[in-house]
Amino acid sequence: MIVDLRSDTVTRPTPAMREAMQRAPLGDDVFGDDPSVNALQEQIADMLGKEAALFMPSGTQSNLAGIMSHCGRGDEYIVGQGAHCYRYEAGGAAVLGSVQPQPLPNQPDGSLALADIEAAIKPDDEHFARSRLLALENTLGGKVLPLGYLAEATSLARERSLGTHLDGARLFNAAVAMGGDPRANARAIAGHFDSVSVCFSKGLGAPVGSALVGSKALVQRAHRWRKMLGGGLRQAGVLAAAAQHALAHHIDRLAEDHALALHLAQGLQGIKGLELQMPQTNILFVQVQGGRGQALLAHLKELGVLATGLSGLRFVTHLDVDRAGIDRAIAAVRGFFGEH
Repeated sequence: MIVDLRSDTVTRPTPAMREAMQRAPLGDDVFGDDPSVNALQEQIADMLGKEAALFMPSGTQSNLAGIMSHCGRGDEYIVGQGAHCYRYEAGGAAVLGSVQPQPLPNQPDGSLALADIEAAIKPDDEHFARSRLLALENTLGGKVLPLGYLAEATSLARERSLGTHLDGARLFNAAVAMGGDPRANARAIAGHFDSVSVCFSKGLGAPVGSALVGSKALVQRAHRWRKMLGGGLRQAGVLAAAAQHALAHHIDRLAEDHALALHLAQGLQGIKGLELQMPQTNILFVQVQGGRGQALLAHLKELGVLATGLSGLRFVTHLDVDRAGIDRAIAAVRGFFGEH
């Protein structure tokens, strides 16, 4: 049996989720009459304390529609160099929206330094792109941005008349890692932002889908962009039902993924040739010394353990991985380095 640690996007719908998808009442979402999609949009907007939400096929499309709903041609968004919407979404905002990114270095904790944000905001001058938006990500590389930091960064943006967008692809991982009530935590995180993109297809375990939440006016603009980007779906209720099931049953269990990532890290500690930091959520990065990263990946694959990376490897835990699978991964890595 394969132990797939490449990403939490590889999850399969659980039997209960498949049943919920089978039972879902359907309509045509382009006409706005799919009851399952409408119910999901109302649910996630209410959960995160926003006026409205829009179901999207992917987080990439949700981020892009969000950025384009805040910014126009010749505008600029301030973003981290390691952010998914800057580095891993094919330059969509620049190519399709004519929105210029202003990338800033991410700090070791995943944040952007407040001084860097302030210095990047352009004056109102015809020589410069118009600074319109601050985009943050939580979690970033599995790291949780504290609420205090989010408050400071978004307050700075508002003081300078910038909108705020959160790539919350793993918002609920952050909310669980904070301790206490994860639903209240998610709402508190979202409360600092004008728009939030949240994925259902990562740790929450749905097969497809994200949502963009925000004001009614912003979501209305995003709806038009979604159409232009080819994101209109018809009987999408089968997908919305999976997302609803995930919100009802898979939030609290994210703590299990976090515990397994920590177990994996602890099992790899002390191996000569590896460097790692204890994970905060469900993502573990491991640096492999001596240019042996690809050889380690190949070795793991032969033993039925999948990961990603080059010199640095990434392992992601999720609901389709159990402790026995993590123990297999630990043994496989240790075997590569001649340790037991």
